[in-house]
Amino acid sequence: MKPVPRLLLVFLALSLTAAALSAYASAATLTAPAGLQAPMTPSVMTTPAIETALLSAAPTLRPEALRSALAAWEALQSRGEIARPLLTVIDYGLPSTTKRMWVFDLASRSLLLHELVAHGRNSGEDLTESFSNEEGSLKTSLGAFVTGDTYIGKNGYSLRLRGMDPGLNDHAEARTIVVHGAPYVDEEVAHKLGRLGRSHGCPAVRPEIARTFIDEVKDRTLLYAWHPLMEKTAEPTRSLQYDPPQSAR
Repeated sequence: MKPVPRLLLVFLALSLTAAALSAYASAATLTAPAGLQAPMTPSVMTTPAIETALLSAAPTLRPEALRSALAAWEALQSRGEIARPLLTVIDYGLPSTTKRMWVFDLASRSLLLHELVAHGRNSGEDLTESFSNEEGSLKTSLGAFVTGDTYIGKNGYSLRLRGMDPGLNDHAEARTIVVHGAPYVDEEVAHKLGRLGRSHGCPAVRPEIARTFIDEVKDRTLLYAWHPLMEKTAEPTRSLQYDPPQSAR
């Protein structure tokens, strides 16, 4: 039997080493904890593919609402305001008796929750008709909100929200606009009244899912409240019957 040439042995050794390193890297990738996954870049969030995937998971969500929410997510993530790839979208153009709130995991492009959500007492009956940023208005505010920490308040386990749109929702913290559970967010109530019960402006949810929802989206994720009127003007505060400050009245 002829001896194997030395150069061939070196080549085989290098090939085996490369293969081993490749297999190790693949295994490490497959077993990496979810928290160590590479963050999604803004450009990934705005591709048609992710919009298509999310709309497929949520066929009753209007594309305009999702598109606006994704654009807000991109802008806030680029500024370091968003910590995790979760997105909550509320379509306040839909009746309160329908499920008009969606929670998405953008990393997996999946729908996590689809729920009822209340609007402010003075924003309308079953449909929202007006919105406000002012204390005492008892109206819903639209736009982008970044979720904060949790606390126990008069409505139980609650989630703080920070309004990110000046003039549109930036008084949310002062108004104590928060996510909380409420017994008037209930299908039986909707059937009896022809609408859900209404809040003082908070996006209230069913008590049964309040803690699950809050714990899912707390700590710097995006909640985006949308209405069709937002698509009709570059100055949404005028078209949305924005209430000016008391001093301006």
